[in-house]
Amino acid sequence: MIARIRHLIFGNAALKLASLIIAILMWYGVARDPASEVSLRVPVEFSRPPKGLDYTSDVAPVAQIRLRGPARVLRELPQESVHAVIDLQNAAPGERTYDLTTDQIQVPHDIEVVQVTPTRLRIAFDKRESRQVAVKPRVVGTLPPGYQIESVTADPPVLTITGPARHVNAVDSAITDAVDATGVAGQASFETMAYLPDPLVHLSGSGPIHVIVRTQKISSKAGVP
Repeated sequence: MIARIRHLIFGNAALKLASLIIAILMWYGVARDPASEVSLRVPVEFSRPPKGLDYTSDVAPVAQIRLRGPARVLRELPQESVHAVIDLQNAAPGERTYDLTTDQIQVPHDIEVVQVTPTRLRIAFDKRESRQVAVKPRVVGTLPPGYQIESVTADPPVLTITGPARHVNAVDSAITDAVDATGVAGQASFETMAYLPDPLVHLSGSGPIHVIVRTQKISSKAGVP
């Protein structure tokens, strides 16, 4: 039994001594590292957002955070390791003010949060809504002399949009990127994309839009679509 205890204590003595020296040097290096402060701008994160609610601002909230800690640690600190988090578990449609305190800032060990700006955020939410809107192709260019546009169709003719209810209800159509019908005599098909003017409203599962332009001859004069 005694021999076993001696082996546990004195076995690999050189390796254990080296490990002890390294640990002491690391502790000494950290202890001598002077304290420093840095300021970071990080996006505010929302945790536990209720289903069926959307944030109604197109500007993501940002917090200015002042941190204090060993200079070496702060120099090597990745910004993505600092998180400003607001719990939205009880959020409801409408505006609400949330506190943003040092306790809501998640930082690595040995780092202290000194200050957070702003200390409060006013956040507005609305119910998420989806509906279908018509696709409106946008056609440009100069037709051959004596031709005019007979019809312009889009495939698919409608798209589903989703977003905050008030914003969704204000959108009347999805507009395509411009297709150039210059020189079209008869019929031509174009592939393009649709977009929405409101950044808070997005297209659900939208792919390319096929725009078919048909022209007809009426005279010898040039027509402009």
